[in-house]
Amino acid sequence: MSALKGDARLPRYQRLAEALRDEVVSRRWRAGEQIPSENVIAEQYGVAPGTARQALAQLVDEGLLERQHGRGTFVRRPSFDQSLFRFFRFSNEAGERVVPESRIVQREVMSAPSEVSRQLQLAEGAEVIFMNRLRLIDGVPILAEQIWLPAARFAPFMALDTAEIGPLLYPVYDSECGEVVARADESLTVEMVTPPYARILHVEENTPLIVIDRLARGFDGSPIEWRRSRGPAAQFKYQTEIR
Repeated sequence: MSALKGDARLPRYQRLAEALRDEVVSRRWRAGEQIPSENVIAEQYGVAPGTARQALAQLVDEGLLERQHGRGTFVRRPSFDQSLFRFFRFSNEAGERVVPESRIVQREVMSAPSEVSRQLQLAEGAEVIFMNRLRLIDGVPILAEQIWLPAARFAPFMALDTAEIGPLLYPVYDSECGEVVARADESLTVEMVTPPYARILHVEENTPLIVIDRLARGFDGSPIEWRRSRGPAAQFKYQTEIR
């Protein structure tokens, strides 16, 4: 029988939720995988089925798990690359919405700048993998990204051929480095383009850019990637639903 986690004074469902969270963090339950039923979990941990139901509901509310009607409960596999479509209108010459091509133009291991250390919760000067990446449509740059990763956690990433990485990074983090992005925090600001980015993005000087900062976290809540994306404000749109 498996043991509950946490302070014994806490409700049993919270202690069970902590134990089940460890199953995900340790990757015994992997992203996209179906987990055992409530009854199986209840028997495994020696709790009532109602306690297992409460624990699973808490993890669903947190976004760690998801229920699929008629199928069961699964470890959620987020897809944050699609979130760019919330902010930018990406379409080809035919007007069709497309996922931009990805081109890594720089990748190196370096000492983390102070702001990167702070965002990734690393010791000052710790090694990080730094990338400059362009997103393009029909060969035209529409987004410039700076990306930082903790070098110790992403060492296998440096051995990959950048030409074969593809347009989506998060599946590569998972398959090659065992790092799964579970959630992310994003903030938006506006800045005037600098001469280097005017050249990179093929825009006029004094063009306003939208800047999106994203801090991606693993299932354990620790930061695993910080990126800053810049794109022309003319392509920006914001859309949300308010209820």
